[in-house]
Amino acid sequence: MSSAAPASQASPRTVLVTGAGKRLGREIALTLARAGWNVAVHHRHSADDAHQTAADCQALNGRADSAHPFFADLGDEASVRALLPAVTTRFGQVDAVVNSASTFEHDSARSFGFAAMEQHLRANTGAAVLLAQALHAHVETRGADGAVVNLLDQKLWNMNPDFFSYTLSKAALEAANTMLALALAPRVRVVGVAPGLTLTSHLLSDEKFAELHRQSPLGRSSTPQDVAAAVAFALDNRSITGTTLLVDGGQHLMRFERDFSLM
Repeated sequence: MSSAAPASQASPRTVLVTGAGKRLGREIALTLARAGWNVAVHHRHSADDAHQTAADCQALNGRADSAHPFFADLGDEASVRALLPAVTTRFGQVDAVVNSASTFEHDSARSFGFAAMEQHLRANTGAAVLLAQALHAHVETRGADGAVVNLLDQKLWNMNPDFFSYTLSKAALEAANTMLALALAPRVRVVGVAPGLTLTSHLLSDEKFAELHRQSPLGRSSTPQDVAAAVAFALDNRSITGTTLLVDGGQHLMRFERDFSLM
């Protein structure tokens, strides 16, 4: 990162957060900005949201030019490979990557096909591996350390057959989490963070979301702030790698036959 360096040092740490224009990625970006990080705000379609997130990050950490939006299509290899060099050019260095962006389209075992599988694997798995690869090459040339946090899903520990290709892509990313932690050590740590039901969507009414959110041993699932705090912890704790923090109120301990959005 350099992960041992305090955020108040002369050269602030820089983090790239994918999908940071809105929802969970935005909360992660704001939390890290509040902690003193420079934030590269990745987006694909949400350019206006990304500009707003960058402005809000700058207001939180009190430094002009400490956050900036960056476009990349995570389903396109060339676009992904160009992303970290663009961030490096803007900020001079990159110390961490948070892979928060996620393609989440419904399919099932009955409707599964190669096109849906490839769409999810490219954006959710391949892009995260390429960015970890790029960060490792970058910090190695600097003689520094870095960290990658991959956003996973509690459903990997509580499997159901819904959103088949999405789940396959997250399972592949969880496996990559372990392999990358081995392959990129000692320069780069790789940590997973697996939220439970955190934000509602067009598939859930507010009432249904609240009901499902309460279905956990702790009586509440994760909030965006909970997940962002776990990401910040993973980036700062130099003894964590090759493992996943489940931040879900214990939902992975319960049996759900369907995905939350279809219950």
